[in-house]
Amino acid sequence: MIRRLALLGIMAGAWAFAVATAQAETRIGAVSTNFRLLGANDKVVVERLDDPKIPDIACYASFAKTGGVKGSLGVATDPSRFALSCIATGPVTLPAGLPAKQQIAAISASFLVKHFNLYRLVDPDRKAVVYLLISTKIIHGSPANAVSAVPVSGH
Repeated sequence: MIRRLALLGIMAGAWAFAVATAQAETRIGAVSTNFRLLGANDKVVVERLDDPKIPDIACYASFAKTGGVKGSLGVATDPSRFALSCIATGPVTLPAGLPAKQQIAAISASFLVKHFNLYRLVDPDRKAVVYLLISTKIIHGSPANAVSAVPVSGH
């Protein structure tokens, strides 16, 4: 009984985190990469992740999505293959009190197990905002990761 309650608590926490971060992401589109006879095809998905504190920065993440029956049911584990590119859509200024490092979004890559987490880091020396996308699953001793940087206009 305690194990079930703990699992329900973990599921509720993961759902709440997904809902909180889902507001910052927008699916741009997807391209099928592998035909599956049963269930959805494997695909590469592109999502836009907006920085909630810096409105003139948008990050685009592409990642592999597993299809088939498990993928269609949402229980497949997606591979840790992704890319990241961030752009300035207007003048970039840093708001007062912006943390030097902060997780700003997450993309679910499997049911409750693996996510791709997007972090914002500030480089005051080069007047840039650096975005780091990492997988929570460790691959051969380190997580898969991608990085992109955007210059700050008025710092």
